[in-house]
Parts: sequence; C-alpha cells; structure tokens
Amino acid sequence: MAQNSMLDVRNLSVWYDRTEVLRAVSFSVPAGGIVALLGGNGSGKTTVLNALSGLVAPRGGSVLVDGHEAVGASSDQMVRMGIVQVPQGREVFASMSVRDNLELGAATLTDRFAIQSAMREVFELFPILKEFETRRAGALSGGQQQQLAVGRALMSRPRMLLMDEPSAGLAPNIVQLLVRTLRFLNERGMTILLVEQNVGVAAAVANTAHVLRNGAIAHSGPAAELIDNAEVLASYLGR
Repeated sequence: MAQNSMLDVRNLSVWYDRTEVLRAVSFSVPAGGIVALLGGNGSGKTTVLNALSGLVAPRGGSVLVDGHEAVGASSDQMVRMGIVQVPQGREVFASMSVRDNLELGAATLTDRFAIQSAMREVFELFPILKEFETRRAGALSGGQQQQLAVGRALMSRPRMLLMDEPSAGLAPNIVQLLVRTLRFLNERGMTILLVEQNVGVAAAVANTAHVLRNGAIAHSGPAAELIDNAEVLASYLGR
C-alpha cells in the first residue's frame, strides 16, 4: 500500500446473482490526487463506485480507507469517513428547493454553524445555486442540476468525492465549468475518483487512469497520455 494512499482497492470482486461483474479489481487513490476510471457501458465502472460507497456488498477483496478495512461499512458510515458519491444522472430531489436539497447533503453534520458555513462555500463555488436557492430542483437545467448534485455532496465536508460520469449529457461549456470546478476542488485538497466515458475530461483533470473492460482493469497509466493512445481508445473505449 502506498504511504499516502487514502483509498486502496485490492482484488475487489462483485457478483450480481450468478454473474461476476467485477473481477479482482485493484487500484489506489492517493490523498490529494485525482484518479479516473474509464470504460464503456457495462464495463463495471458504476459498480466499483457503488461497492466503495457501501451500496453494494463485495463478494471478495478489500477496500482500505486510510489503511483501515471498509468492506461491510454502510453508505452512511462511508460518508462519515469522508467518502461521498455524486451519482450518475444527478438524482436531485426534483420537488424540493435547491436549499432543501443542499441541506439534505449535510445530514451527517450536527453543528448548525458548520451547515451554514458549508452552504456559503457551495454558493460561492456555484453562484447560480444561490440565485435559485428557493427554486424547485426539477426546474433547473441539466448543468444546474449537476452543480446542485456536486454541491449537495460537498455539504458533508467530504475528503474524497466519488464522481459517476459527471459530464454525461452536459453542453460543452458546462463540461468546461465542471473541469474547472474539479481542478479548483483538487487544488483545495479534495481527493477525487472520477468515473467517466469522456476521455477528454479524464485527461484534463486526472493524474492516473485505469480502463475497465468486462469487469477487470485492462490498462493503467498517466491520464494525459490516454487521449493519444490509439490502441486503448480503439480496444477498450470503442473510439
């Protein structure tokens, strides 16, 4: 295990009924780093995040957080460890206001001052959420909902974000905003595990990338080099 790893995944195996979805997946995420998991549909990317978030129980393997075993921890316990997932498709509570959505993200905080401070930081990061704080989340655009989903995750003051295809379905200008946001958060010390199909986003922000294929890691290397790796793009990412 690397000395500065926040997260170490070792030989992670997940089955759905009789189907093995993840096969001996191993990788590390260093504290303060950004690691990307890439792969096509059905490669197992989201299953990795769900297993790390306590939403899916692995059949085998180990998940270490700061060197301590986390397999068997609930999703709430993982949040209390500082590991928070931003789900694919945003999944905001459409009938609730922006502010109420954000307050739900602070469920693990008990200090009202800490909640208010976290809210201010989210509004500074995403001014549009402050502007629309009383608006129903379902009335926001897709890009605004993605900002709300990230903001909600930040409300618990996490140390690490697990982001599931945050650029999916977004306009190019919003994708660029997302890239700038991820860089900003990382510069402030946030550790990020980024699941993506968009190789350009991964290459722009991540230090290291792992490519999943059929539930196993098929390629690992510097993220910035993937954009020029024709073999990886063609063989594993279908480009």
